[in-house]
Amino acid sequence: MKTSRQIVYDTLAGKNKERAPRQLWTLAWAWHHHPDEMKKLVADFPDDVVGVGAPLKKTSPRVKGDPNEIGEYTDDFGCTFTNVQRGVIGEVKCPLVQADDWSDADKAHIPAEWLSFDIGEANAALEKHAPDKFRLAGFCARPFEQLQFIRGTENLYVDLMDMPPGLRAFMNKLHTFYCDLCEKWAQTDADCLFFMDDWGTQRSLLINPALWRELFKPMYKDYIDIAKKHGKKAFMHSDGYTLDILPDLAELGLDAVNAQIFCMGLDNLKPLRGKLTFWGEIDRQWLLPRGTADDIRKAVRQVRDALYDDGYCIAQCEFGAGAKPENVYTVFQAWDEITGR
Repeated sequence: MKTSRQIVYDTLAGKNKERAPRQLWTLAWAWHHHPDEMKKLVADFPDDVVGVGAPLKKTSPRVKGDPNEIGEYTDDFGCTFTNVQRGVIGEVKCPLVQADDWSDADKAHIPAEWLSFDIGEANAALEKHAPDKFRLAGFCARPFEQLQFIRGTENLYVDLMDMPPGLRAFMNKLHTFYCDLCEKWAQTDADCLFFMDDWGTQRSLLINPALWRELFKPMYKDYIDIAKKHGKKAFMHSDGYTLDILPDLAELGLDAVNAQIFCMGLDNLKPLRGKLTFWGEIDRQWLLPRGTADDIRKAVRQVRDALYDDGYCIAQCEFGAGAKPENVYTVFQAWDEITGR
């Protein structure tokens, strides 16, 4: 029997004769509200794709609180999130950078502490926790979202149009930091580098695609190039309607994308079949919270028919706030049924 790692590699190459590989994403909310169902899910459908971190020698002095509890949580950069619901990460209400010229950008801490792990210890953690799994590196580059946390979403949109020199300097600093992390993690035994930014609204990209190509596409190219240089795969997550930039990501050599494919329409994604592996998902806006078991099975078959070809699909979905546990269970059950040999 093939290992989880080999099933994922075969899937990325369109040569998978086994079941579709699996990965369940969960918010802490799911464990708080449905602990018994969660235990059954992870027992019956163990992940083939896993993320494994490494012990750090240093930690950021900015971190305070718990991101999954009601109250305030401050991240490694110094951004403070206000959380009103247990198990769901909150929002930044008071951004660090207030100056329009970004002259106060030094209020944001670049967490060099994330680079303080030992490669040998990282490899030991990977082997201990996921010996036969497809292993994602234990960090996630997210330049666009981190800039929003630091500056505030509305302010950042204006800044991206005006591009004050202070913003460009900070973007370069942040990007260099993420590249350094990619380089170090690419030297470990992880199979894949992972990055994310939510780029879509319900019906369009959050910024003009031309501006995205000018400012952010080169960043993702660097992350992907680092992965390829070291023989690693590259995966990305991005919520919302991102159809305008998916061909760009395929062109850069991205291996798999976690996207809201039902938001964009499966027929619109068919031209990308075989160019990208779709790392999930099943609609969590309507189907997972309100659909029937038959709705879920139909949706999985639609994804298979549109995008699956001896691979190029990973059976992934997110058990988030409001999702029915029985629907999440049916997602993985259906994938096993229709792709199992």
